[in-house]
Amino acid sequence: MGALLLSSSQYDFFPDSRVRGWFLLDSYLPTFILTIMYLLSIWLGNKYMKNRPALSLRGILTLYNLGITLLSVYMLVELILSSWEGGYNLQCQNLDSAGEGDIRVAKVLWWYYFSKLVEFLDTIFFVLRKKTSQITFLHVYHHASMFNIWWCVLNWIPCGQSFFGPTLNSFIHILMYSYYGLSVFPSMHKYLWWKKYLTQAQLVQFVLTITHTLSAVVKPCGFPFGCLIFQSSYMMTLVILFLNFYVQTYRKKPAKKEMQEQPAGKEVKNGLPKAYFVAANGVINKKAQ
Repeated sequence: MGALLLSSSQYDFFPDSRVRGWFLLDSYLPTFILTIMYLLSIWLGNKYMKNRPALSLRGILTLYNLGITLLSVYMLVELILSSWEGGYNLQCQNLDSAGEGDIRVAKVLWWYYFSKLVEFLDTIFFVLRKKTSQITFLHVYHHASMFNIWWCVLNWIPCGQSFFGPTLNSFIHILMYSYYGLSVFPSMHKYLWWKKYLTQAQLVQFVLTITHTLSAVVKPCGFPFGCLIFQSSYMMTLVILFLNFYVQTYRKKPAKKEMQEQPAGKEVKNGLPKAYFVAANGVINKKAQ
């Protein structure tokens, strides 16, 4: 990640010719405009919904979660197969030694970049369902930054070492959006005791990605050094923010008032806390609101 910090003169100024003409990649302007529209929609949407009843969106949420889950399955399988086909080195993989395997990886990573645009809907659903407490700094920072960073990735480093993080993230998203899809149905709530472990899985994902990135610093293979440093730094911000979220949500003792309002153990059995998991899209147990 981090095309602006590339150290090799081969990659300083010129985007990768293999992705020329791909949708949304030739100019940064569409990505920038879409990000601004996303941020404005949060502000304007909250103002619009302020004196209006929250929307249910159960049917839309069911289709949305199913769609993201299936897309994540496709990306996970295709990233595994394409990196295997290209003979990728897990420790460090450069950008141009795998031939058609690199092109295949780049095509999957374009879908990964595009999925970050689709996931802006997570926040829009929060707005329409008036779950404003869920629209945290972490939530907005993560969504907005990933879409922009992956525009840079696709333009300058669209294959090689870039494959690892999306592979892990696609697996995590299969679990996440399956959870959110199931939680649409009240009859499934008693089986959804594992929400806490989704946050733990994301933290493990970040640590593994940082470790994989730094392995290419210790034993380089020609992948741009600046990108490795940027990616490690960015992932560290996510580790810090997600750790803070985890502590605030699961480690802090509940307030006295909350203890009086809720029977002990209810949150573990079938409730979703107010500080709902940051990447969720608004599906929540009504009893826990």
